[in-house]
Amino acid sequence: MKADTKIAAASPQLPAVEKSPTGIAGLDEVTYGGLPKGRPTLLCGFAGCGKTIFGMTFLYNGAVDYDEPGVFIAFEERPEELIKNVGSLNYDIQKLITEKKLAVDHVHIDPNEIAESGDYDLEGLFIRLGFAIDNIGAKRVVIDTIETLFGGLSNELILRSELRRLFEWLKQKGVTAIITGERGESTLTRYGLEEYVADCVILLDNRVHDQLSTRRLRIVKYRGSAHGTNEYPFIIDEQGITVMPITSSGLAHDASIERVSSGIPDLDAMLEGQGYFRGSSILVSGMAGSGKSTVAAHFVDSMCASGRRCIYFAMEESQQQITRNMRSVGLDLQKWADKGLLKFSARRPNLFGLETHLAAMHRDVSDFDPAAVVVDPMSALMNAGVTTDVHSMVLRLVDFLKARGVTALFTNLGMGIADNTSTQMQISSLMDTWLLLSNRESNGEHNRQLYLLKSRGMAHSNQVREFILSAEGIKLRDAYVGPEGVLTGSARLAQEAKDKAASLVRAQDMERRSRELERRRREIAAQIEILQAQLASDTDEEALLSREGVAREDQLTADRVAMGTSRQVAATQNERAATTVGKPKT
Repeated sequence: MKADTKIAAASPQLPAVEKSPTGIAGLDEVTYGGLPKGRPTLLCGFAGCGKTIFGMTFLYNGAVDYDEPGVFIAFEERPEELIKNVGSLNYDIQKLITEKKLAVDHVHIDPNEIAESGDYDLEGLFIRLGFAIDNIGAKRVVIDTIETLFGGLSNELILRSELRRLFEWLKQKGVTAIITGERGESTLTRYGLEEYVADCVILLDNRVHDQLSTRRLRIVKYRGSAHGTNEYPFIIDEQGITVMPITSSGLAHDASIERVSSGIPDLDAMLEGQGYFRGSSILVSGMAGSGKSTVAAHFVDSMCASGRRCIYFAMEESQQQITRNMRSVGLDLQKWADKGLLKFSARRPNLFGLETHLAAMHRDVSDFDPAAVVVDPMSALMNAGVTTDVHSMVLRLVDFLKARGVTALFTNLGMGIADNTSTQMQISSLMDTWLLLSNRESNGEHNRQLYLLKSRGMAHSNQVREFILSAEGIKLRDAYVGPEGVLTGSARLAQEAKDKAASLVRAQDMERRSRELERRRREIAAQIEILQAQLASDTDEEALLSREGVAREDQLTADRVAMGTSRQVAATQNERAATTVGKPKT
């Protein structure tokens, strides 16, 4: 434990290679800070790869952004030619020259003169370059190109010696230098020597596949520093150079719990009643005419209506065509464009290579800072590259948008069959929510259906819904399941009519039975009433008989008492009479 503590404490103080940032988007990222400061870097590649532009961009950014003056030594192009050439990138080189932040010098070398002079050294170049460096206090130097400098030499020993002298001289001057070189047939450079004496070697390449060119960059070596080892596509356009590092976007982006509406209330209800997660990626796939673009337009309209900005990358339709078509479903997208909330970027997929499209999207997103992005359709990019390249591009785009918290909706042209759901680019696994739109043929007509195949992080509906486009927008009807499954369109109307007729028959039958039961109930009630009256009469009769019986019993009892009393009186009288008869008279 103590040893680990000592190592950890000493590590921050260990010497490390200082970096000089290039200011080129993406390059500083893959070099972990820039080029080695105070050391030479070899930039090699075939003609047309962008070596001169790289060098001039390095100097321009150093002078403008990092207050580091620079010197450009050209052996092939004159200063006025360079100034015009880089003017297309909006680089005001003449202004920097006037402010003594940049010096451009052209050195003319004739190979014939070198061959006639015998011994050859670079003392003249050192004096000329040293004067330019000291004159403006340069911190950066570009030498373009080294083949011209040594073009007339055939002695390999002298060539190796002078190359080493040049690189050592630049180190002694303490300038961060870029030396450009033409690529050889089987070596990185024409002479195959420069890459061994340079501290950093960057290889540029320009490949053509299916008539579409793609520039790529690879860091061959970087002494004393870790660096990206992959091939990185880059583009050169009116905004300069942009390197697209594949490994730049990791999986450390935030996962928001905030929801954004899909713009379709019925679809929101299927998504727990709240819509998509903010910053998520949504894929809407289906066959042509299934309503993919309309779903995307509803999402755009909802985002703009909430005051959030959105970019619509259109690959097959112009802005005017999209806004016109969406008016038929009650959406006015043009008003959001007029208010600055919606930006359309319409480009044919085969106009550029994939990397140019990706870089343009990156820049549009960085400049406009939208809350949502739509790519419609993503499958059109298959015309600009092979499947693996398109997958790589979409992967980087998804990671880039997630890192910025941008909600992205992609449309994809597919078969629209739920039983065989896949995408040609195999990117469905990258998506958080996947909607499948299907056209179902029945009874001589096409009807649309919507499947919510997945939506990560929520308990979404798995019900198939009928998808209806109307002048009021998109409506999702509850699934109508008939004897043959889910019914849509006229089949649904026919089945509904049958069900209504059957329901009417059942209602009428129930009413008839109800009337019959009511009649029987009344009859039974009347019978009950008669029986109850008879029962009451019998009860009264029984009570009367009971009273009469009691009265008779009482009368009999009274008669018996009276008879008994009568008998006792007669006996008494008889006894008295007998007594009177036997008594003598006085």
